Amino acid sequence: MTAHSNNPLQDINGTIVLAGAGKMGGAMLTGWLARGLDTRQVVVIDPAPSPEIGALARKGVRLNPSPQDVEAVEALVIAVKPQSFREAGAALKPFSASSTLVVSIMAGTTMALLEQVCGGSVVRAMPNTPASIGRGITVAVAAKKVSAAQRATADALLAAIGSVEWVEDENLMDAVTAVSGSGPAYVFLLAEELARAGVEAGLPEALATKLARETVAGSGELLHRSDLASATLRQNVTSPGGTTAAALEVLTGKDGLQQLMIRAVTAATRRSKELAK
Repeated sequence: MTAHSNNPLQDINGTIVLAGAGKMGGAMLTGWLARGLDTRQVVVIDPAPSPEIGALARKGVRLNPSPQDVEAVEALVIAVKPQSFREAGAALKPFSASSTLVVSIMAGTTMALLEQVCGGSVVRAMPNTPASIGRGITVAVAAKKVSAAQRATADALLAAIGSVEWVEDENLMDAVTAVSGSGPAYVFLLAEELARAGVEAGLPEALATKLARETVAGSGELLHRSDLASATLRQNVTSPGGTTAAALEVLTGKDGLQQLMIRAVTAATRRSKELAK
């Protein structure tokens, strides 16, 4: 797995068509415009655009034009719900020529299906919800016909919401979905349950919630800024025979977090495979 440098969005000359401007699509659009993509280069296809998208339309983003009014489509970015894709795909096909870059961020939607429905040169990507604050992690895989220049364009579009990693094997995307796509929910659950345990230990609920939330958020930021391995950071908090060691003995025990996390990620990977059928 290798990270690629960002290709500046200013290098994109054609039109970017964004299908679906919900939370993730909207976050991508915000990132593109913040990084200097001209509003007039962006077309948004969304049957129920949010007020925020409406405001951007007044600033130059084109909203729901007919395909024949859109010229030089460089990339079609598909951010609709996977279950809506077969229906929406027919309406999107006219925006895509055989040489158009098609970037999908839909979970469980294979490159083969994307090529069948939309044509084009397909990149399949899986971002996660921290994208909404520009701190996402996206994993992408490109079909064989995607050129180096198209891959660089896809990288630039995805890098607007956080870091990007590329893999060569599409089969890895199910495990990617299970680890980073679904991963934020696991972290939020940790904050939830840490707060609940604090209440059980006698803390007032508001204080327990604040302590858990700030501890998870602060630890995540420390992990982000530090060059040290997560295991080293954990060891740095743990004095032999101390309170942390007593807690970790439970968390790392026979039915502890390691086995639980393996089972959780396995279940999510299996479900991702099922959704792709």
